Formats: sequence, structure tokens, C-alpha cells
Amino acid sequence: MNFCIYLIVFAFIQLETIKSEETIQDLKTKIDELKSKLEELEKSHKVYPKVKFFPLNDQKRILITGGAGFVGSHLVDRLMREGHRVTVADNFFTGTKSNIEHWIGHPNFELINHDIVNPLYIEVDEIYHLASPASPPHYMYNPIKTIKTNTIGTINMLGLARRVKARLLFTSTSEVYGDPEVHPQPETYWGNVNPIGPRACYDESKRVAEAMCYAYAKQERVQVRIARIFNTYGPRMNLNDGRVVSNFILQSLRNENITLYGDGSQTRSFQYIDDLVNGLVSLMNSNYTKPVNLGNPDEYTVHQLATIIRDMIGNRNEIIMKEKMEDDPQRRKPDITIAKEHLNWEPKVTLTDGIQRTVEYFRRELNKNKNNQHNGETSNMHNFYYLSANEEVEVKNKNYKIEL
Repeated sequence: MNFCIYLIVFAFIQLETIKSEETIQDLKTKIDELKSKLEELEKSHKVYPKVKFFPLNDQKRILITGGAGFVGSHLVDRLMREGHRVTVADNFFTGTKSNIEHWIGHPNFELINHDIVNPLYIEVDEIYHLASPASPPHYMYNPIKTIKTNTIGTINMLGLARRVKARLLFTSTSEVYGDPEVHPQPETYWGNVNPIGPRACYDESKRVAEAMCYAYAKQERVQVRIARIFNTYGPRMNLNDGRVVSNFILQSLRNENITLYGDGSQTRSFQYIDDLVNGLVSLMNSNYTKPVNLGNPDEYTVHQLATIIRDMIGNRNEIIMKEKMEDDPQRRKPDITIAKEHLNWEPKVTLTDGIQRTVEYFRRELNKNKNNQHNGETSNMHNFYYLSANEEVEVKNKNYKIEL
């Protein structure tokens, strides 16, 4: 009996020893895995784009409102690489962190999640005031918010500029000319705008913002610069922003028919984003105080643009005409004489080269979205998500709330 008990105890001790050895081996394996993960993290230490070195006293402190958006993020790149200290204020209504994530953590860069309808109190030397939805679907989505951003937001930025004695550049728009009766449009043209149409929330709020800038310049001696920006395209455009360039590229890459609103005879002038950024920086650094057109004077019909993009991507789908949008301008082309004379600026990138770069960007983003869907992840490449008719019905049936 005692011998049996001895055997049982001995077997139990052996079993526990084996378990203990297995546990130790498991721990060793986990430790090795953690070591390899730490090594990978050390290797993937964030590397920032190269920037110029400026002594602290020579660096400008620059605020960019709307700096996480399409235009703003490219301006951030330019000013950061020049060695300045850049602060971005953005509420991410149309902007996205992915546009500026390569600067997050850099000692010269700061990101503030802020809506400029509310006052902002910081110390800066220059203000690039870009904050505003700019494409028709975005600014028409919440017209009152668009008006508030361009009026109350602009007053707040002008007040900040007055308090800290900063120079302010306001990005206005070619939409202040409305459906022009003068062609091409010089800065002296007062425009032909429908004050109560669907675009009025954007057109008229930009016009009153310009008036505010010059009121502050005359009454409070604030240094202001006004850029009237014409159609701009390039990488980091929102894929679903509703503009003709993004629409045509997206439809062509998806092998869909291309949609035109109207007969396609309306004209536009398209400038590449790099040219615009060069113009904005030149204007800020200039002594010219009146409005300046920044756009490409090469004029194309919308139908020509659709054909160029379709042929470049290589599909042969149909170009379908739909009903013309209300208040859609028939012709749009900038007179850039003032920009040439006073800023020594004119566009350099041809439409073919610019569209090619933009198509490559869209292709990469679409591939990312596909990979994210396959991995069960949520894509952050869009700020607005559009449901199909069936999905809308499904959402309504389930009483879900759609938050854009």
C-alpha cells in the first residue's frame, strides 16, 4: 500500500516537473516574440521629411486654418520644409489627419482640433486662412455652417491678426465672379452672382469675407492679402468631393460611364496644386494688397477634360449627359496679369502631367480602400460616405442614424 502511494506521489512530482518545464518554455517563446516586436518598433521609428534649419529667431510662426484639407496640407508641406513653425487648426469637416500625419510629432508642427467659428488665442506671425468647405456637395451640405465659417470664422482670424500684429492671407475663390459676363475674368470685375441660389452660401460669404478683410485693413491697419483661387486639382483631393476632375477620374478607374451635367460645353481652367501653393506663398511674401487671381489660364471644355481623363486611363465607356446644375457658370478663365507682374508667378505644370499624377494618387487610394475592406478595416480616405439606394433603404428600415 505504501509502495503504491510512493509511486503515485512520484508520478505526480514528475508530471508537475514536466508542466513546469513546458511553462518555462512557453514563457521563453513569449519573451522572444516580445523581443522581436520591440526590435521591429525600433526599426520603424518615425522619420520625418527633411526640413531646412533656421535659428529660432528667424523661424516664422505660421497658422494655417483648414490645414488638414487638400490645399492646406500641401501648404503645410511647403512651409514645414522651409523650416518654419506651423500650427494647423482644423475641425476635420472635409480635412483628414492622413493628409498631415507625416508631420505629427515633429517639434516644429502642432495640430489643433478647432472650429474657427470659435475664437482662437495663439501667438503667430502669419495666418493662412483657408478654412471652408470648397466643393459644391460639401458647402451645400450645410449652407448655414458654410456661411458661419466664412463670416464669423474670418472675423475671428482678423481679430487674431489684429491682436498679435500678424499678416493674414485669405483664400477667396473664383466663385465671387459667379456666372461671368466678362471673359477672361480680371480682378476688377465685380461679378454676376445669384445671391439666393444654391451656391450663394459659398459665393456670397466669400464676397463678404473679402469686404471684412479690407475693412480691418483700413480701420485696424491689419495687413491682408486676398487670393482668388480658380479650379485646383491634385493628390489628396477627397475622392468623393463632387468636382469634375475627381468625378471623372473615379468613374474612369471604376470602368463606369462618365457623367456630365449639361452638354459639356461649359469651360474651366485647371491648375495643379503645386502651382497654387507657390502662388499663395509668393502672395503672402509680397507687398501687393489687392485681390489676386491664382489659376491656370489654359481653358478646356468639361467634355474635353472628360475625354482626356478617359483616354489617359484607357477605358472606352460612354460620356453621358445629365441635366445642368443650377447656377453652374458657363465659362471660367482667370486673367493672371497681376500675378505675373507683381508676384512673378504663373502656372508651370501642364494639364496632362498634373492629371497623370492625380490619377496615380487616386489609383493608390482605391487599392488601399480595397485592401482595408478585405482586412475588415475601416478606410479613413473619405470624409463623406455615400450609400447606394439599397443601402439607404436598409438603413432606414433599421432606424440607423447617418452621421457625416
